[in-house]
Amino acid sequence: MNFRGLMLKSAAFGALAALMISAQTVAADVSAEPQEHGANQQEFVHGAPQLPSLEWTLAAGGRIYDNWWEALDRPAPEAINPAYPVSAEQKGTGTWRCKECHGWDYLGAEGIYRQGSHFTGIKGVMGMRGRPAESLMATLRDGNHPYTPEMITDEEMLRVATFISEGLTDMRAFVDYETRTVIPGAGDFTRGRAIFQTTCAACHGFDGRAMDWGEGEAHNFVGTEATELPDEVYNKISNAHPGAAMINMRAFSVQDRV
Repeated sequence: MNFRGLMLKSAAFGALAALMISAQTVAADVSAEPQEHGANQQEFVHGAPQLPSLEWTLAAGGRIYDNWWEALDRPAPEAINPAYPVSAEQKGTGTWRCKECHGWDYLGAEGIYRQGSHFTGIKGVMGMRGRPAESLMATLRDGNHPYTPEMITDEEMLRVATFISEGLTDMRAFVDYETRTVIPGAGDFTRGRAIFQTTCAACHGFDGRAMDWGEGEAHNFVGTEATELPDEVYNKISNAHPGAAMINMRAFSVQDRV
């Protein structure tokens, strides 16, 4: 496939379009080791501002939804979540992640997790979108969500409730659920390239390959993840990766993230 073909394939996302193109067109020998954040960034990663904006709260709640112990710098649970279905396939610590039952797309058994190794049969949280955050707290503390205040405090859980109430995006507008790929034409490649080059590239590099999560010859860059797991990467773009000194795009429009 030529570069124009790659661009047309990738243009479905704004902020992700440049990532997907760089993942497929740049030689693999330019990768570098991921940078670790220093002590001076600890407050940004795990702390909270004195006057949190709605955008900060949504992103913070989204990171807890993703992986709460990494987001909050808490010990990871070791045993399987007692509320996790015994018929489902996942084991151990990962069963405590909200996304594990409700999905990256928030649709649970009706979404991308309707089949495969992450299927639980549990419904998503999209139906709670728009409800007052305070009214969701009782559900988030019921027997199906056995998170103690030592795991997630009430203040932190309210961030999750706010995220569910006001921070969810219906990804069916830009992700093909049969193929788990982006829908061509759903975003603005030129706008996405501008955003990536002026923000994300500070850590990921202009080619998207300054960080490599792969092992050996199996490279795994932010662009390859954007191509293979667009629903997950949309969450990371919107909220940042839990426990990492990563910016998020909550202050940007949904269209800029899509």
